Amino acid sequence: MLALAVKTLGAIDRRETSHADRNELTNDLLATAAEVEEHERQRLVDEAVLLNLSLAESIARRYSGRGVDRDDLVQVAYLGLVNAAHRYDPGRGRDFASFAVPTITGEVKRYFRDHGWTVRPPRRVQELHAALAAASAEIAQRQGSSPSAADVAEHLDVDVSEVAEASASHECFTVASIDYRGTEGDDTPLAEAIGGEDSGFDRAEAIVALAGACRELRPRDRHILYLRFFRGLTQQEIAAELGVTQMQVSRLLARILSQMRRSLGLAPTARHDAPTTRRGGELPRQPAGSTGIGARAAA
Repeated sequence: MLALAVKTLGAIDRRETSHADRNELTNDLLATAAEVEEHERQRLVDEAVLLNLSLAESIARRYSGRGVDRDDLVQVAYLGLVNAAHRYDPGRGRDFASFAVPTITGEVKRYFRDHGWTVRPPRRVQELHAALAAASAEIAQRQGSSPSAADVAEHLDVDVSEVAEASASHECFTVASIDYRGTEGDDTPLAEAIGGEDSGFDRAEAIVALAGACRELRPRDRHILYLRFFRGLTQQEIAAELGVTQMQVSRLLARILSQMRRSLGLAPTARHDAPTTRRGGELPRQPAGSTGIGARAAA
């Protein structure tokens, strides 16, 4: 056993062990571990794990670049290697690598299934996505060309639509940043193409509602609304044009607005429904040509 340990540690230090030699050493270590006490067994299993770290790392590299940090993949592959070393039975074969590779790969795939999705699709889609690669490789080897979606669907006994859905789910591993500008850095970022809230919809809806209420007014009342909200005249200026007093204009506006609110099914907001006035009973003057909602409806 001492000679075996020295030989193994030397191989680990040099990192020059061939696949066949490493496999033979691993089997010898694990065969010996099966016959000794627990503390010695753990030491020999640990040596077998150290001897095969490169195997786990090669599997982790195969799955890198798919949206999961490479260091995390390596750690998961190491865990699969440890599990394989503890579960391996030398009495059933002399090829540890053939047993360890599926075990490590399965551990990495489970990690992708449980942690690798930025947007998590249904479980059936995840499982079908994992089966697509193996099925495509098998079909390609058999027929000598890349398989179509129909070929893969027939091989897996599923619908073509399910194959397309599982293939598209690959994008769920890594979502695109809205600030991404392309490989050259000069493309328009997605953030600038995303629409925002448009107040014009509320404005258009209000205009349509007010138009019906304005049509129920008498011509003189519509003219007063036009002067006040479209041309932006003050109450005093409206009174001068109509030949009445400013107080009468204020009362007319209160009555007109109250009538419009009733037409729209709105409750009165105050005892006087006219807009709030300032010094001298005047409304705040609006710029001439104002295009407010009331102005358009009144016009």
